[in-house]
Amino acid sequence: MIAKEEIIKLLPLAFGETNLPLSNKQTGKVREWYDLPDGKRLIVTTDRLSAFDRILAKVPYKGQVLNQLSAWWFEQTKDIIANHLLSVPDPNASIVTTIQPLPIEVIMRGYITGVTSTALWYRYSIGERTIYGYDFPEGLKKNQALPEPIITPTTKGGETGHDERLTCAEVTEKGLLDEKTWDQVQQAALAIFKRGQEVANKAGLILVDTKYEFGIAHDGSVMLIDEVHTPDSSRYWKADTYKEKFAAGEEPENFDKEFVRIAYAEKGYRGDGEIPSMPNELWAAASERYITIYEMLTGKTFDAGAYPIEERLLQNLKELL
Repeated sequence: MIAKEEIIKLLPLAFGETNLPLSNKQTGKVREWYDLPDGKRLIVTTDRLSAFDRILAKVPYKGQVLNQLSAWWFEQTKDIIANHLLSVPDPNASIVTTIQPLPIEVIMRGYITGVTSTALWYRYSIGERTIYGYDFPEGLKKNQALPEPIITPTTKGGETGHDERLTCAEVTEKGLLDEKTWDQVQQAALAIFKRGQEVANKAGLILVDTKYEFGIAHDGSVMLIDEVHTPDSSRYWKADTYKEKFAAGEEPENFDKEFVRIAYAEKGYRGDGEIPSMPNELWAAASERYITIYEMLTGKTFDAGAYPIEERLLQNLKELL
């Protein structure tokens, strides 16, 4: 494991944005991408950390973890469904097939938990018993495992600019997807989530919930895209203490980026107003957690890429540039 002191030294060098000599740069919360010839795309994952729909900080090695962990998961799930990954020319970069993203996000939930307005537990706690089209019995407790994982789709952005909740039936009823495509997406999502939970359990973790994105390739086939089972897209709990914590009515030990949200919430920040400053130790701890999750899930030792990243990236991508 990289020493916390070394991570703190890297904070000023954390990877915030790309300035590659390529056209058509597009920017998301964490990733930046460039269209390439021959139906390909370059995706670069930065160290930006977002929560509450805001960019809060840059965390050393975070981008590398997300890029390489997603690549690892794409390999672990390619027998279930094809994905868009072609190669990983740099620890922070991937070359993928350009596809047409589907207009929905597929949220998989294995437990009734969460406090945001779209979370199962929040909806249940305010008295709803039919949520996302599923009927829930009385007497459920927060953080309880569901009998079977469920799919709770959302739109991307929607009319309000925020993700809007959907039932599985509404995906086709509203014309967002045809039945054949939606059936394939649902079957793939359930199988990928099952695979993810199995791998996580072997690593001493519980994959609680996650987000998948799919797209349509040029030949009309459905592909898995974006990121898979990363600490950004997924909620993880520590498996060895879950039962004890649940029995005592305590919150499970989270093992994702949730502790960053909690730190901000404790300061009264939930996305509005000026972003409060946080100690360097928080970001070093976040970096350590991302690296630890990578090593636990993959069984590999994290091979830290060199900083500053831009110089390394230019060298590794020189054939493209």
